[in-house]
Amino acid sequence: MEFPSANFQSAAELAHCHEFIEHLPAKYETLVGERGIKLSGGERQRVALARAFLRNAPIIVLDEATSSLDSESERHIQEALSTLMNGRTTLVIAHRLSTIRSMDRIIVMDKGRIIEDGSHEELLKQKGMYAHLWGLQQGGFIAGGTKEKHF
Repeated sequence: MEFPSANFQSAAELAHCHEFIEHLPAKYETLVGERGIKLSGGERQRVALARAFLRNAPIIVLDEATSSLDSESERHIQEALSTLMNGRTTLVIAHRLSTIRSMDRIIVMDKGRIIEDGSHEELLKQKGMYAHLWGLQQGGFIAGGTKEKHF
């Protein structure tokens, strides 16, 4: 696929990777190795988001878009995702619930079956598996229960 260089820079800015690209030895012409091996995990994910901006697809599938990231990289990616998802149908697969907190609809699956469905607020009120996992990921304890709760 060929894109004008101005589009590359715009996509990089939207994906919050323009700044680190400008610090690379050859900037946008730098060879980063097979599958971006010379980039950090956060940098690779931001470059992947820039590519998604370039494609401008009406439907986007994001699989663990913020997994294994430090807090600053996650913040940059969350901002980019918010822009990317605007006006598009997006399927987000995530174990890190902060990634999906603002989604219109969250479907909770266990062993291949849908067990809960709703917005973040609705799922917290249900006090089911989503609420339990949210509490664990926030470092808190579930009121009236233990971290060993089984579903």
